[in-house]
Amino acid sequence: MSEELNSETNVEVRRQYYKKSEHKEVQRQYHKKSEHKKDVLKRVIIKYLFLFIGALLAAIGLEEFFVPNNIIDGGVVGISIITSYLSNLPLGIFTTLFNIPFLFMGYKNIGKSFVFSSIFSILSLSFWVTIFHPIQKFTGDVLLATVFGGVTVGVGVGLIIRYGGSLDGTEMVAIVLNRRSMFSVGQIVMFFNIFILSSAGLVFGWDKAMYSLIAYFIAFKVIDIVIEGLDEAKAAVIISDYSDDIADAITYRLGRGVTYIGGAGGYSKKKKKILYCVITRLEIAKLKAIIFDKDPSAFVTVSDVSDMMGGKHKKRQIH
Repeated sequence: MSEELNSETNVEVRRQYYKKSEHKEVQRQYHKKSEHKKDVLKRVIIKYLFLFIGALLAAIGLEEFFVPNNIIDGGVVGISIITSYLSNLPLGIFTTLFNIPFLFMGYKNIGKSFVFSSIFSILSLSFWVTIFHPIQKFTGDVLLATVFGGVTVGVGVGLIIRYGGSLDGTEMVAIVLNRRSMFSVGQIVMFFNIFILSSAGLVFGWDKAMYSLIAYFIAFKVIDIVIEGLDEAKAAVIISDYSDDIADAITYRLGRGVTYIGGAGGYSKKKKKILYCVITRLEIAKLKAIIFDKDPSAFVTVSDVSDMMGGKHKKRQIH
């Protein structure tokens, strides 16, 4: 009798234990989902905040530097500046109106997330150019307006692109046409902008068209810097018979992580450990010195890294 009671007691204890375990697991999953939702919300808020700031900077560059000095930008914004000048209507109307068909095309061919971000960016730009329009221009010197306007617009547009939006519908057209033609996205955008800058020469004069070309080039380079950063990343691939020694030296002298990739010589069939590591542009010279010190005959390639995510790229403490 006592054995039966003990058995029933044990079963009940186990049942209670499993119930508590299941309850803890449910709580853990709920907490995990809650934290994930908070992280997603935080990322969305940061994203749209920077899109808004990017539109603010682009509007400053346009209304305080470009427009008062008859300098134009490329793409839809450039067409909007010319149309605003000829019609004497606010710039913000045209930056929104001219982008509508391109946004519709982008929604069907690129994706709704990108289009929603672009809609927010374009509406923000229209809002800010309306705010800044009555404010007196920062400078009447065309060269200063070209340089500082190009930098300001470049930073603003760079932020918008970096956080997944766009101010220019011609980029969406270029992405769609790229899938159906032999030309790259950059080449298609360049064709559009040659036509737009030529139109500026007819409207504002060829000297202003040349200043616009300089401003466009400055903005283009600044956009690259904002998207990729000043600390541009490079990927190094190293093939050597002394791969372990080189890997240790990179880790302890350069402070960078190294990944081994299995490989073999095409002619010798000899197995080798191929090294892969990501460094900055400023560390290339030191990397080469480390490799040369261990193996002067090592084969090394260094290439650009357009983007990175995940992993542990953070620089370790150098010993």
